[in-house]
Amino acid sequence: MKLNPHISLAFNGQCEAAFRLYAHCLDGTLAFMLTWGDSPAAAEAPPDWGAKIYHATLKVGDTVITGGDLPPDRYEPPKGFSIVLEMDDPVAAERVFQALAENGRIDMPLRETFWASRFGALVDQFGISWSINCERAAAQTS
Repeated sequence: MKLNPHISLAFNGQCEAAFRLYAHCLDGTLAFMLTWGDSPAAAEAPPDWGAKIYHATLKVGDTVITGGDLPPDRYEPPKGFSIVLEMDDPVAAERVFQALAENGRIDMPLRETFWASRFGALVDQFGISWSINCERAAAQTS
């Protein structure tokens, strides 16, 4: 058995800004972005919602994250999950953590722990919870 969770994020009108930030921070690629106005559901879009994102796809390595803006009457703030970034470069972990934390909330500063050379947790400016985990290098034997 292989478990491969699908990550789909909901936003309240900020999906495009979020996905552009994530693409930049995570060296990802915006593979697809469709506005409500250009979607098959255009007639269902709230007034002034045509430029909001109906569906977006971000590719980061072999991982795909999708998302979109939900109309205000259907949107609920994210809760009960965190995206964990497993990293192996402490310098890159610092860079990504600082970029995601900008205008957000740091729950645990990025620092050395007993299990990792760096670990930190934050909620970004869009309300998405992230954990950065940079494992310790394996001890080499002679």
